[in-house]
Amino acid sequence: MRNVAAKLLASTGVLLLASGCATSDSLTTASAPSTSRHAPRNVARAPSSASYVASASSIELYEIESAQLALQRATSRRVRDFAAMVLDAHKGASMQLSLAGRRLNLLPSATLNAAHQAMMDELRATPGFDSAYVKQQMAVHRDALSLHRNYAALGTSPTLRPVASSLVPLFQRYLRLLGNL
Repeated sequence: MRNVAAKLLASTGVLLLASGCATSDSLTTASAPSTSRHAPRNVARAPSSASYVASASSIELYEIESAQLALQRATSRRVRDFAAMVLDAHKGASMQLSLAGRRLNLLPSATLNAAHQAMMDELRATPGFDSAYVKQQMAVHRDALSLHRNYAALGTSPTLRPVASSLVPLFQRYLRLLGNL
C-alpha cells in the first residue's frame, strides 16, 4: 500500500511539474519543511560580499567627504560638531571595512558611487547647506543601517559580518543625533 501511495504521489508530481503548477520542492509531505533553494520574494537577501564592500565603502567615502565639507560650510555650530564626530568615527569605520575587505581580496572603492557623487555635487552647490546636509545624512544613515543590519544577519562572509554588525550601533546613534539637529 505504501508503495502504491508513493507511486501515486510521484506521478501526480510529474503531472503538476509538467503543467507548471508545482515545483519539485512543493512535492514534499506536509510535515516536512520546504527544501526550496529560493527565498520568498518578500524576504530580504544579503548582498554579495563584493557588493556589500562596494556599497559600504561608498557610504564611508560620502560620510568623510560630506563631513569635511560641513566643517567648512556649515553655519550651525551643532551641525559642525556633528560633522566632526562623524568624520572621526567614519575614518575608523572605513579602516575596519578596508582591512576586512582586503583579507578577502575585495578592495574598497576609492570613488563614490553615482548616487553619492550626485549628493556631494548637490551639497557643494546648495545655498542652504545645513538643512541639505542634515537631510542627506538622514537618508544615507538609514540606507547604511539597513545595509549593515542586513549583511550582519544574512551575509556569507565570516570576515565581513562582524564589521557590519559593529557598524549598526554607530548608524543607530547618528540617526538619533540627527533627529535633534
